[in-house]
Amino acid sequence: MKILVLAPHPYYQERGTPIAVDMLLKVLSERGDEVDLLTYHEGRDREYPKLCIYRIPRVPGLSNVRPGISFKKIVCDILFFFSVLSRLTKTRYDIVHAIEESAFIAMLTRPFSATPYIADMDSLLSAQVIDRYPVLKCCGGLLRWMESLPVRYACMVVPMCDVLADDIRGYTSDDNVVVLYDVSLVESSATDVAALPLRDELNLETFVVMYIGNLEPYQGIDLLLGAFKLAHAQSSSQSGSLSLVVVGGRADDIEKYQAMAHRLGLGEAVHFLGPRGVDEIGGYMSQADALVSPRTQGINTPMKIYSYLDSGVPVLATDLPTHTQVLNSENSLLVEPNEESFAKGLLTLKADASLRQKLSSNAKEYIKREHSYDRFKETVNGIYARVESLVSLRSTES
Repeated sequence: MKILVLAPHPYYQERGTPIAVDMLLKVLSERGDEVDLLTYHEGRDREYPKLCIYRIPRVPGLSNVRPGISFKKIVCDILFFFSVLSRLTKTRYDIVHAIEESAFIAMLTRPFSATPYIADMDSLLSAQVIDRYPVLKCCGGLLRWMESLPVRYACMVVPMCDVLADDIRGYTSDDNVVVLYDVSLVESSATDVAALPLRDELNLETFVVMYIGNLEPYQGIDLLLGAFKLAHAQSSSQSGSLSLVVVGGRADDIEKYQAMAHRLGLGEAVHFLGPRGVDEIGGYMSQADALVSPRTQGINTPMKIYSYLDSGVPVLATDLPTHTQVLNSENSLLVEPNEESFAKGLLTLKADASLRQKLSSNAKEYIKREHSYDRFKETVNGIYARVESLVSLRSTES
């Protein structure tokens, strides 16, 4: 098949959505499909057989495009729209695989091209808008209606979690909805622990709490630091101290949260390592005593959760839909999204070695059973087998 994949974000970068897109491209390449990827001007090229990468034009001052809604993102998406039109007029595609807001663009190009499209959803854009601009909560109904339009006209809808799937089933046939879950990246983390002597480098002889991911507001880093302050104070006065290691984040966000940690009196106990490669994730996680996800917004399951569960290290997370589609009391410790509860969770894991062992063992078995790369590949192949039937049927009818 000849496929146009629309990825409205920097590619390749080592964060959730670009990593998921990279896995999709890998599977499509392994299928033998010809794939054109249209993406933003930022990011690193990746090479797969029969993959061509096209990018929107570079505009002076338009750099460091962050996740979420912003002026830069809007400008990029306008450029993206015209780039999509250009691709569709130059090349005949069997299908367009439109990720996130590019499903709107794929829908809007239908008057110019009869190419069917898949709507690949990683989140509810309406919820993102309201979270970012609470004053628009009164427009929630209108935003939801707008969000439903590309779902209604898509030949298939591919959400990345069950809550998203449940949310959109009212707008399209159940037969058109296939959930494509993320997978653990631990197998991709080939770096040996000996090559990443984290405890030696940071001189850590404490219970190590680790967070991996970006430092955007929805991740709950403010909650994490506040909770860590409470737990650190209690543990220091009892049986040994805690250290917090934060892997990931942009330079400006790291500077912001380093300043916050110092204001809280945690300067010596909190370590910001900055971004690290996917191939190093497993090596870092294996040196932690607990992995945390303090996310406070959104309903989509963070990609890191799958790697967390596969790490052999116990997981502490907020008890919210963003986590509970995958996490439960058997594979993780879930707590209310407030500083006191999160601090109590940290201290509970620190004090109970048998609980840590039980949770980490159950988690690893769950990931092996439900969220392997082979399962991801099987789902993508199933989606495209149905798409091939659809394309064949349309060709026959025309």
